[in-house]
Amino acid sequence: VPTPHVDWSAGSVRLLTEAVEWRREGRPRRAGVSSFGLSGTNAHVILEEGPSESGSQVERPAPASVAPPAVPWLISARTPQALKAQAARLASDVAARPGTRPLDVAYSLLTSRARMEHSAVVGAEDLLRGLDGIDPIARVEGRTGFVFSGQGGQWVGMGRGLYERFGVFAGALDEVVGGFGGVVGGG
Repeated sequence: VPTPHVDWSAGSVRLLTEAVEWRREGRPRRAGVSSFGLSGTNAHVILEEGPSESGSQVERPAPASVAPPAVPWLISARTPQALKAQAARLASDVAARPGTRPLDVAYSLLTSRARMEHSAVVGAEDLLRGLDGIDPIARVEGRTGFVFSGQGGQWVGMGRGLYERFGVFAGALDEVVGGFGGVVGGG
């Protein structure tokens, strides 16, 4: 049953209430599904047509070749001095090979290099401009953590506003940031 809180006559989005033909148009068929949970947890998924029963795939157009806006390069060495030397060698090697794709270098650094005691993550463009900003990052031991901002993360400055207005929030955030031992700065 369509919700009465949405104007279904506006726009081109419609709620399917019965089976309809899903026409082939020379590309994989896709559909978006959203579930808005009672507890505030929302789930969204895009479904794409899989291979046919014969095993053949729908012909897919070649992906657009769009360079990402920033390409991080992970550099690692046994000492801070060796880290800067490694960065210098990498910048020199890339400069000597015009046409090298930063994304290819990033992939190779991530998948084919050993992780050492001292690491830095730098933007490819920054590294190629100079080594001034290359400083080791603190080694993080243990498990990887992921932070999901939840509802409201799309509003720029929301955290700053909460920090300035609510002392309990500010205290909790200061405690979390302090746990990173100076690796994460406030802002």
